[in-house]
Amino acid sequence: MTTTTTTARTSKPLSTLLYRHRWMRLVGLLSLPLTWLIGLYIVSLALLLITAFWYIDAFTSKVIPGFTLDNFALVFSEPAYITTSLRTLGVALAVTLLSAVFAVPLGIFMAKLASPWLRAVLAVAITLPLWAGYLVKILAMRITFTEEGFFNWLMAPFGITGPGFSIVTVVLTLTYLWFPYMALPVYTAIRQIPVNLFDASADLGAHGFTTIRTVVLPLLWPALIAGSVFTFSLSLGDYIVARFVGGANAQMIGSIIASNINLNPPVAAAFSVIPIAFVVIYLLVTRRTGALERM
Repeated sequence: MTTTTTTARTSKPLSTLLYRHRWMRLVGLLSLPLTWLIGLYIVSLALLLITAFWYIDAFTSKVIPGFTLDNFALVFSEPAYITTSLRTLGVALAVTLLSAVFAVPLGIFMAKLASPWLRAVLAVAITLPLWAGYLVKILAMRITFTEEGFFNWLMAPFGITGPGFSIVTVVLTLTYLWFPYMALPVYTAIRQIPVNLFDASADLGAHGFTTIRTVVLPLLWPALIAGSVFTFSLSLGDYIVARFVGGANAQMIGSIIASNINLNPPVAAAFSVIPIAFVVIYLLVTRRTGALERM
């Protein structure tokens, strides 16, 4: 009996052990995500940055570990690289702005005006691009805007021709791809706005656009920032869209990185720092607005 009692007293369940030792709870909770974040994500970015300082041997064409700033000097001095960086930044900003312009009125209609069945139909339509594969959606846009495609066929009676494979088509395709990431948080935020705010704005004499500007947009700002982080960063790192629907003059940062990844990995690594810098600057700017703290 004594031995059994002693064993029962000395044996501690796992829950009791975790309760008494806070550090063990933290280790069990954070070990897996920290392994992913630090071991795979941050370390891989650090290795990428280190590779940017290496160089290519002129005789063997092999990557030689070392330290040189020539790769960064090339990235920031080559006019083609600078033009491509600015073009990519403009495309990412255009996609973000276009997605926000579409998402706000659509979210207001779905959340406050549409009937339940129409709201369900629109929700399916918004998320429909997420159901298909990435390349399938790009090929669908390519077929739509090709010279003999659906858009030109539809607009031919009016004498209108489509943009063809150009930077405009790139922006439209990326908006089509990433619009759900803007529309869903905006719609969710609008649903949480009390209806009496719209009524109060109307009672004070505000018209529809005035209500959106003075009432809705300030309350939607955190949701717009959350959606813009996705649309901006995803558009900034894309290059397959530019390859399939952009034509010869619509190269993006990813296009140059992909073309150099085998020929000159240090230059590709140095050039990949630019989209990282763009995203960091974008996050710092949005943080100054205070929207990130309200998300």
